[in-house]
Amino acid sequence: MAAACTRALCKVGCRILESPAARRPGSVSYLLGNVGGGASRRAYGTSGGPGLSSMGRGGSRVLGCAVLLGAGLGLYQTVKFRLQQHLAEECTQACGGAGGLKLQLTLYQYKTCPFCSKVRAFLDYHGLPYEVVEVNPVMRKELKWSTYRKVPILMVDHNVQLNDSSVIISSLKSYLINQKKDKRISEVLLCYPEMKSVDDRGKEVTEFSNKYWLMLSEDDTAAVYPEKGSQKEEMKWRKWADEWLVHLISPNVYRTTDEALAAFDYIVREGKFGTFEGFFAKYVGASAMYLISKRLKRRYNLQDDVRQDLYKAVDEWVAAIGKNRKFMGGSQPNLADLAVFGVLRVMEGLQAFDEMMANTKIKHWYRRVERATLNHDGRNCFVV
Repeated sequence: MAAACTRALCKVGCRILESPAARRPGSVSYLLGNVGGGASRRAYGTSGGPGLSSMGRGGSRVLGCAVLLGAGLGLYQTVKFRLQQHLAEECTQACGGAGGLKLQLTLYQYKTCPFCSKVRAFLDYHGLPYEVVEVNPVMRKELKWSTYRKVPILMVDHNVQLNDSSVIISSLKSYLINQKKDKRISEVLLCYPEMKSVDDRGKEVTEFSNKYWLMLSEDDTAAVYPEKGSQKEEMKWRKWADEWLVHLISPNVYRTTDEALAAFDYIVREGKFGTFEGFFAKYVGASAMYLISKRLKRRYNLQDDVRQDLYKAVDEWVAAIGKNRKFMGGSQPNLADLAVFGVLRVMEGLQAFDEMMANTKIKHWYRRVERATLNHDGRNCFVV
């Protein structure tokens, strides 16, 4: 469309310059149709004024040149846009972006689940398109096909199932980096075997080996982690996000009955609930989670004011990044940045989040990661 407009402007400009009006005094209003007569005099002035109808030879040439200049600028912008678009497509394909991968990804999730939010942060940052299936947290009928009943679950090409948020992120990242070696995602997944055990409360739990490791060659590892100790640092803080930070969310979100009701109002609004289920979830769920948050507070030895544990944790995270880095990953977020961001993001819109942003040093880092995920800054970071 822009190219067509440019061609039209070129024709008009040439027509003005070649017209008799450009070579002798007189009106050029006839070039612009019937509007040019009385209408243009009413709009731009009467005879003797600076109106289009009184424009002489010099004015016609100026008008023609102006139209041609506008057409030239339009052509330049069109060519520039097309070139940028072409380069972006080539870069995406060459670097293993969404266009080059051609993976079909389906994420089964609860929107307010911090582990699901971690996976979305990873996918969004890397510009990987995915479909979302919001699971009903009461009936969970959307997972009736799966023996693994927790979220998140990521299905790849409808036939490879990835479980556990950290396994999803590690295996998918490993696959993206190794894609030139023709490794399939199912082959990478073998490096994260599932293990079942019984915890101290007698409950069977499922764990996964190596879930914080990327399965890379020595050369690829050196390219992904050029700074000494950066790989161990990333793994340490990813584990910290799963084993400590995530357990601070519920006690803070459901700290009081009012906060619990506000949180469940958001959960019901964003989740997949029917009318009756929504009412039940909001009031019964809020009451239950308020009581559970107190139990979690005792289990993890949190202070009476659980906000202080949250503030201490996020300030500890900011201190670990230091003043000389934008992110823990340096100039770009690494997997630890995305994990911490994903966990904290589920509190947005709630009192706990607002108070955390106001009373800690997390704000600037958080907004930087937020922009990086919204802009898909990691879409071209797959090949090393």
